[in-house]
Amino acid sequence: MQNKPNTKKDITFEDFKSEVINDYKIAVTSRECSLLGRREVLTGKAKFGIFGDGKEVPQLAWAKVFKNGDFRSGYYRDQTFMMAIGALNIQQFFAGLYGHADIEADPMSGGRQMGGHFGTHSLDENGDWKNLTKQKNSSADISPTAGQMPRLLGLAQASKIYRNVKGIDTTNFSDKGNEVAWGTIGNASTSEGLFFETINAAGVLQVPMVINIWDDEYGISVHARHQTTKESISEILKGFQRDKKNNGYEIFKVNGWDYPALVETYQKASKIAREEHVPVMIHVVELTQPQGHSTSGSHERYKNQERLAWETEFDCIAKMQEWMLANNIATQDELDAISKTAKKEVREGKKAAWEAYLKPIKDEQQKAITLLTNLANSSSNKVFINKLVNDLSSIGEPIRKDIISTTRKALRYVISENSSEKDALINWLNANIETNQPKYSSHLYSASKYSALNVKEVKATYDVNAEDADGRLILRDNFDAIFSKYPETLVFGEDAGTIGDVNQGLEGMQEKYGELRVADVGIREATILGQGIGMAMRGLRPIAEIQYLDYILYALQIMSDDLASLHYRTNGKQKAPLIIRTRGHRLEGIWHSGSQMGGIINLVRGIHVLVPRNMTKAAGFYNTLLESDEPAVIVECLNGYRLKEKMPNNLGELKTPLGVVETIKEGSDITLVSYGSTLRIVEQAAKELQEVGIDAEIIDVQSLLPFDLNHDIVKSVAKTNRLMVIDEDVPGGASAFILNEILNTQNAFVHLDSQPQTLAAKEHRPSYGTDGDYFSKPSTEDVFEAVYNVMHEVNPEDYPKLR
Repeated sequence: MQNKPNTKKDITFEDFKSEVINDYKIAVTSRECSLLGRREVLTGKAKFGIFGDGKEVPQLAWAKVFKNGDFRSGYYRDQTFMMAIGALNIQQFFAGLYGHADIEADPMSGGRQMGGHFGTHSLDENGDWKNLTKQKNSSADISPTAGQMPRLLGLAQASKIYRNVKGIDTTNFSDKGNEVAWGTIGNASTSEGLFFETINAAGVLQVPMVINIWDDEYGISVHARHQTTKESISEILKGFQRDKKNNGYEIFKVNGWDYPALVETYQKASKIAREEHVPVMIHVVELTQPQGHSTSGSHERYKNQERLAWETEFDCIAKMQEWMLANNIATQDELDAISKTAKKEVREGKKAAWEAYLKPIKDEQQKAITLLTNLANSSSNKVFINKLVNDLSSIGEPIRKDIISTTRKALRYVISENSSEKDALINWLNANIETNQPKYSSHLYSASKYSALNVKEVKATYDVNAEDADGRLILRDNFDAIFSKYPETLVFGEDAGTIGDVNQGLEGMQEKYGELRVADVGIREATILGQGIGMAMRGLRPIAEIQYLDYILYALQIMSDDLASLHYRTNGKQKAPLIIRTRGHRLEGIWHSGSQMGGIINLVRGIHVLVPRNMTKAAGFYNTLLESDEPAVIVECLNGYRLKEKMPNNLGELKTPLGVVETIKEGSDITLVSYGSTLRIVEQAAKELQEVGIDAEIIDVQSLLPFDLNHDIVKSVAKTNRLMVIDEDVPGGASAFILNEILNTQNAFVHLDSQPQTLAAKEHRPSYGTDGDYFSKPSTEDVFEAVYNVMHEVNPEDYPKLR
């Protein structure tokens, strides 16, 4: 065993001792936080706890080589690392455990994530980027196992882009691409597909990514023999070891209790990844988990006595202490004193965090009690209200729910009464909810000046003699303008590079802008999304292409759990303005039918979902989003690439607004609402309806999330008094969402003279072939007859029954 880690050149032994002792202090402080944190959960002050005990020493070694500008993409065992880099203190640790809804108290998430989910602030209070090269960065954690891996790939790839692509302003984001992206994952979670997909992709891309695998031989209660072939992830991944041409990974295996070996290993890993841009895997074995997986149960239930005895002997802190004593770095008395001090500091930090959490709530409790007492004294229902007052007063450690619930119930007793005391309580209640609700709900979407909703529409303009062109050419030329205007913009996807995508919307772009900016990737949708998320978090403007909308299902979990929630779960302190490009609608066959919009819009709140009817509108959406700081998915109409459109003369400048519908035909009898490819069918049906005297108004939704912010559809319904929503999603999908927005948000029901209708596809997926499409999704005849039947009910004499 190496006795002295080579942490610095020409370091004195006294300096070395001081550094090691400081590491030890951090380790025992972190362990005390874990132990006391578990107690706080079991006593009810915190709801749930999952801690980093047993992983302290390797995280200290990692922290030594983690530099300003580097990024972490980890999981809920990394508290010691966060403490070691100065991003987490004792009080903040407990504030997160209590769910303190204040970003100053809990800088990790402002109480939005349970303890153990760590992140740093990439944005200032105005939503502008901070200088990420001057700080140590952690992307915000998520709970889904291995869900941190796809994002890690993009965080690492950003360094490669910054090092090799000229013309990008790197001021706040990179120092010549020298940053390393560090990931952490538990050994059991390496069984997840996202792990394998990311490992493969990083090896192909050769990016500066180091993945730490914390291996304590268990995944919750399940032993490694049930998790991993040969019980060793590094053993089965030996084929990834890099060759003489530097293809592949550098792979290390090191004991998690061996402090000097860990320090040496992490120094080597950092140097390789940082300088050579070669990915590295560090398999940290022989770790322990002294308190088990979480506060949900005890590890004594599934570990035998032999294993428990081994964990006591090989606890990493105990082994570090043993090594320090053997090498005269500290005496037992000094180590005991450090432990005693740590216990005291953790108790004090815990107490301070609890008091800071409770004080504003108790202030609200006292104010509510005063107002409720005044109300009781002025009411004929004094007895009942006083009971509520007594119940609320008896709660020694209230939560806001207790206070708000009590005051709302009290108002039921004075429904028929009028008094200044009642008014005072109502005013306070409304103000309290208005103040507190954003603490739990804000920043689902951007609230900064860069919000996509602030980007003004720029209509397409045309030369007098503008020629008709294939829709794909409009997209292609708009992308050309984008890549020329924004050097930080890049696009990648299956077939996106060499052939310019399957529909040639990127034709010639790779040849013009290079393989790093217009790139082909493998068949791996989840990590295509991850590339985009990570690069967007580091200031680039990626466009991640998912070849067909059906394939987005592979990436939907990452979209939902990571991208959609990022701005929200960081309380507005991180963002990833990723554009997801895909194509769908009206293609034939079960696996390429491409209209699962209801599922998507209900899983990705926090991402804009845009459904342009043609390529000019799509081009406008790309331009709008690139002036904003928000993520979005744009669904291009798959059958629109060869359809003719007038070629605009302001490509790169035209902008389609978000949340704004467009009336593409005015009418007086019924409002028809649709989007995407189905609009062409609706337009044809409207022409045929006109022949039988039915004048339909057609509205293109354009944007599902956000939806009709100006409430223009209800204005149409007020004129026609009838409504039909036509959609090629399944029944109850996007059509139900649209109908709910029109009826319940816009209150269009007050204008209806007929029952509102939806016309959707069949419940099954479309059968193959043109007939499969015809019998599966709405056809022109379906729309015609559905509208005609509405008019038949209104006026059967003028519109006799069809069939």
